[in-house]
Amino acid sequence: MNAKIPCVVAIANNSEQPFARDSALRACGGKRLKGIVAEGSELAPLVTVITAVYNGRRDLQQCLDSVIRQDYPNIEHIVIDGGSVDGTVDILRQYDNQIALWKSEPDRGLYDAWNKALLEARGEWICFLGADDQLLPGCVSAYMALAAKNPEAEYLCARVRLVYQSGFERTVGRPWKWKEFSRWMRISHVGSMHRRRLFERLGTYDQSFGSAADYELLLRAQDRLKAAYIPVETAIMRMGGVSDGPDASADATRAKVITGGRNPLLAAVELRMRRIRYYLRPLRRRYYLRPILRLVARFMAR
Repeated sequence: MNAKIPCVVAIANNSEQPFARDSALRACGGKRLKGIVAEGSELAPLVTVITAVYNGRRDLQQCLDSVIRQDYPNIEHIVIDGGSVDGTVDILRQYDNQIALWKSEPDRGLYDAWNKALLEARGEWICFLGADDQLLPGCVSAYMALAAKNPEAEYLCARVRLVYQSGFERTVGRPWKWKEFSRWMRISHVGSMHRRRLFERLGTYDQSFGSAADYELLLRAQDRLKAAYIPVETAIMRMGGVSDGPDASADATRAKVITGGRNPLLAAVELRMRRIRYYLRPLRRRYYLRPILRLVARFMAR
């Protein structure tokens, strides 16, 4: 996964406007283009953090800073921008000496950007961080300590703090278990770690599964996925993106039937319950209703 990126670097103050506009859509930079290449070691393997962004100027800086402030020594951050026109590229240029590699050009969405980044990833471990998400301090070190204790693991997950537009917050994330995972993606993908060999074995993201492409990829492993879990918060995820909504549940249902082998009738019932839970979400935040809804959820999980 080391193909080179074809790239046109934007030239400031160019008098030829058509060329200047095209350059704004196709630009790249980062330490790697200056010959500064991150390396790992046996005791501290290289970790690649991948971020896809499109018109994310408002939140991108916090995302970048959360990676820079990690105390782990061997991290490379790859940022793939989909041709933003809101000033996102200006921020990337400001961080040119701190990002391993960034490029900006039109793409076909989140998973297309992730697949492009995987071609450039050099880390033994790879994680994905949304442009409006953040890694919590010490996150990468905690994951690498977990990896050292579980040398056979190829997927590491933890807990994630979800922040809604209303200001409501909750923490999610469970240990990976195939029986639960085959029903719904109950692990937290944001900030979780994938060993490089996992992609070599399973392939890359299938964009035909829409917002559930990350779920579908891990479903390919079936019950053979070797996972480890740490019960601490490792990231902050802001809700309201492609993975938060009823359409996402439909994409996940299709993935678990086609790739995971879930019974279609059971999957249809689970989808209906998932949609009910989604529309009852405001009520679920009322503390006096939570015990009742938990009992219903446990009954449906049997």
